[in-house]
Amino acid sequence: MNPEDPRAQRTRARLKAAMLELAVQQELATITMSALAKRAEVNRATIYLHYPDVDSLVTDAMEDAVAAVAGAAALCPLDAPRDRAPGPLVELFQHVEVNAQLYRRMLGSHGSARFGARMRERLTAELTQRFAGGRRPSGWDDVPVGMHAAYLAGALVGVIAHHVAEEGPAQEAALAFWRLFRTAGCQAGGG
Repeated sequence: MNPEDPRAQRTRARLKAAMLELAVQQELATITMSALAKRAEVNRATIYLHYPDVDSLVTDAMEDAVAAVAGAAALCPLDAPRDRAPGPLVELFQHVEVNAQLYRRMLGSHGSARFGARMRERLTAELTQRFAGGRRPSGWDDVPVGMHAAYLAGALVGVIAHHVAEEGPAQEAALAFWRLFRTAGCQAGGG
């Protein structure tokens, strides 16, 4: 099967949409290939042509969300004041708030480890690229760039998981994360 074939792309789009619909309604562990096939109006064998298991399908279905989170994190100006979260970070938490049930399912105790890992990997890559391009805060030369990026990426994923579990306002979560981010990863001397 050629993944560039328009028919394959349409089928994958239907499968991803079905997965996201089901993931909002029920825990990931309870989603079966049969239920996915029924929701996407395909047979079960068709799903296996595209995805080996539910976890790989949900991870692919969430790829746009992962890209949005990583992109917003990479756009944050690192020199914004401590008392005002940067716009891209607020937008990121608003996106998460609108899709809270889905993120709760993905990052919760019965969620997708593959999704959480993918989100951390993508965030780490975005931040590593940014830091390697000379946009790294000063004062962190004694920490490898990749490790610095991984630390911040893990922190953001952890805060997102906490935010959707606690269901607080997006603005407050963005500001709290911004304060932590600036202190722990973006200002030498704990600013």
